[in-house]
Amino acid sequence: MKVIHFNQEENEIIRLAIENNRAAQQKIYAKFSPKMLSVCRQYIKDIHQAEDIMITAFMKVFTNLKNFEQKGSFEGWIRRIMVNECISNIRVQKKVSFVEDENYFEESFNNIESQFSVEDIQFLIDNLPDGYRMIFNLYAIEGYKHQEIASMLGINEGTSKSQLSHARKILKEQILTLKNYSNGTE
Repeated sequence: MKVIHFNQEENEIIRLAIENNRAAQQKIYAKFSPKMLSVCRQYIKDIHQAEDIMITAFMKVFTNLKNFEQKGSFEGWIRRIMVNECISNIRVQKKVSFVEDENYFEESFNNIESQFSVEDIQFLIDNLPDGYRMIFNLYAIEGYKHQEIASMLGINEGTSKSQLSHARKILKEQILTLKNYSNGTE
């Protein structure tokens, strides 16, 4: 029995997908689509629209597969395409606005209580205004720095910080309300 290391197998699948091998492309899609739908869903409220954007982004993945330099993780490369496609879609629909706020105040926003389900947390994030939600996701979920976010979105760094601060404040208030509701105190 021949042992193939995962990385070698992944490289072979990528090579075949570049050559438009549909079976290889299907393997890539099957492996990464559940995670990537979650990524798209973080930015897009409607699950059907998130799925459409994910499919469009996968088309870009397969179109640009030859540009993958194998210098980082393949999943990370795909994820970046998904995030960029979500941001592009939100921009096209002009659903996002950023409010300049020079009085940025960093609040501590530690861990969300473990008593809440993923659905509860996603619901709270979904209810953030679009600009707040996008910056919260880029910073807190994706791990981008404010300078990178500002560059990606064409805003200044202070705006990114301000939007994150406001998002955290709203989430804290919503979490407190949800906590009080679940404890029967509200």
